[in-house]
Amino acid sequence: MMKLMSVLLILSLGVACSSKKKVKDVDNSETIARDYEVRDASSTVRPGWIEDAEVWTEQENMDTKKFRYFSFETEPKVNREIACNLAKANVRSDIASEITTFIQKSLAASTEGAAAIDANNPKTQPMREYVSNTLGERVQSLVHGAAVIKTYWEKRNYLQKMGAKKDHIGFTCATLIRMETDRLKAAINKASEDLVEKAGDPEVRDNVKKALENLSEDFVKARHGEV
Repeated sequence: MMKLMSVLLILSLGVACSSKKKVKDVDNSETIARDYEVRDASSTVRPGWIEDAEVWTEQENMDTKKFRYFSFETEPKVNREIACNLAKANVRSDIASEITTFIQKSLAASTEGAAAIDANNPKTQPMREYVSNTLGERVQSLVHGAAVIKTYWEKRNYLQKMGAKKDHIGFTCATLIRMETDRLKAAINKASEDLVEKAGDPEVRDNVKKALENLSEDFVKARHGEV
């Protein structure tokens, strides 16, 4: 029995390792456990790029070397125009939010970065304050050249009987965004330089510099699932 279980385990691991992640468009008519019904939409299918922009664009043979792709979807709004205007207006802040989160995680994940934001060390207070209060806005100011290349909206009828808090109509809008890889790397590199400069104390500055080495390359690789 143990031998049979071992064989099955090996086979299952082999299948998992050999499979490649794929995304596909979703037919809105499919029955999924939701608290709403899709009453109208800009397409008869929900685009796969909403789930994973990078994987979808690779499947579609789009240029994933020169460009990086992001996708974002709004929360339900009272009408379609508001939802889609908001989705397009928030392009830079959404990308900046991803970059900022990646920087913060990179700092916390490395020994040097953790030392640079150590709350028990008074020398790191300026760094902690900058990361908490200023980094996100600074990164957003560095994001340039992001373009919306696709949009998708849905009109949803939220129903109490399906689990919604109340019956109401809501519109969501999703955007597929493209940004040149070189511009993206430049923004991340500049943000890293600013962090090092804001560190102040020489020891903290050295720790930050080590923690953020190759950050822009790591961000690009992470979006491809390579790190």
